[in-house]
Amino acid sequence: MNEAPAVGPSARYSRYVFTLLFLLYMFDYIDRLVIVSLFPYIKHDWGLSDAQLGLLVSAVYWSILVFTLPISILIDRWSRKHCIGCMALIWSLATIACAFTRNFGQLFTARVVIGVGEAGYAPGGTAMISALYPREKRARMLGIWNASIPLGGAIGVALGGFVAQHYGWQHAFGLVALPGMIVALLFFGVRDYATVALVTTETPGVSSPGRAMARGDIVREFTHKPALILNNLAMAGCVFVTTSLLTWLPTYFHRIEGLDMTKAGLKGSAVLLLAIVGAPLGGYLTDRWYKRNKRARLLFPALSSLVTGLLLFVTFGLLRGVPQYIALLACGVAATGFVSAAVAVTQDLVHPGLRAVSLSLNIIIQHVFGSSVGPPLIGALSDRMGLSAAMLFIPAFALAAAFLFWAGSFFYTRDLAKVARVDVKL
Repeated sequence: MNEAPAVGPSARYSRYVFTLLFLLYMFDYIDRLVIVSLFPYIKHDWGLSDAQLGLLVSAVYWSILVFTLPISILIDRWSRKHCIGCMALIWSLATIACAFTRNFGQLFTARVVIGVGEAGYAPGGTAMISALYPREKRARMLGIWNASIPLGGAIGVALGGFVAQHYGWQHAFGLVALPGMIVALLFFGVRDYATVALVTTETPGVSSPGRAMARGDIVREFTHKPALILNNLAMAGCVFVTTSLLTWLPTYFHRIEGLDMTKAGLKGSAVLLLAIVGAPLGGYLTDRWYKRNKRARLLFPALSSLVTGLLLFVTFGLLRGVPQYIALLACGVAATGFVSAAVAVTQDLVHPGLRAVSLSLNIIIQHVFGSSVGPPLIGALSDRMGLSAAMLFIPAFALAAAFLFWAGSFFYTRDLAKVARVDVKL
């Protein structure tokens, strides 16, 4: 054991805080992805290219890329609840502002501000959940929490397409933003955990009085652990896959099958909604396997990524119609199987006082190599060769992720032994 359990909260209170965190993450992704079902309407009104439409998604991720690290430092060293509450208010207000934009530049700017608000939410929420639950349950709870991502994405896509078709695409932004503001205000009332002192012990894995961590100690937390580095790179490949699918599936159904955007949005959202199964199931299976084999934290996402890559290749390369959709539904489960275990690795392998920073660095890598690249790259390939052919490039990134997770599994146990034991008090 290299981490003392969190002290203080009752099971009931933990569930309350977890529920608020779940709802905020859901509204985060509703606000982030409602735009993808509005693509045909915005394209028609403003004459945008597919690459520009992809940039409206990537704008959020580029903004997160820039701001996630400084905000995560505030989260770890100042206040989790105040940072999370303020961020949720910012992204909700920016989403409302999208309804009043009149050109690509204005909408792009509003989307950038959404990213500023969302920049630290995943690190802050992950840090709080890691403090609420012990390492043996961490992948499971993070899996349930991350199920809010496909749920929010599915709601955003389905609701956006319906509202746009019946009332105009601008109205969709205001409708999805208001509930998140209410939950954000509630979150200011939760109890935060005490900021963890940055101290280390002379013997890693042993709880004892320690010395203050020097800058070099902090840097080594992230640069001298191969399992952490390979995990982060693998997650970038997985996020390239999931973000590209979230962005382009509704448009794919609209163009390839000739569906209107309400039906295309509902069909795409059903695939995303099944991903609700993937993250919790992945966390549950990983925690079960982890009891027998510590390498399971990285072996399970390697396996789920391999399955995802093979399924996607068959789906877009060989199938059409009902068989293709059945395969896509299976992809919806498999594509998020990596999340729980991989996020848990970012928390397992670092000092408890650096958990938000650890996830923020992971997010930076995800966005540099994954989510900020995927939507515009697939859009640019679509402009050149058609969307159907462009989707065939997605599976390669899942297969690359599978290899990186597998390679990282050989280092996990050794890197875990380097982590200092520090109490976390709630």
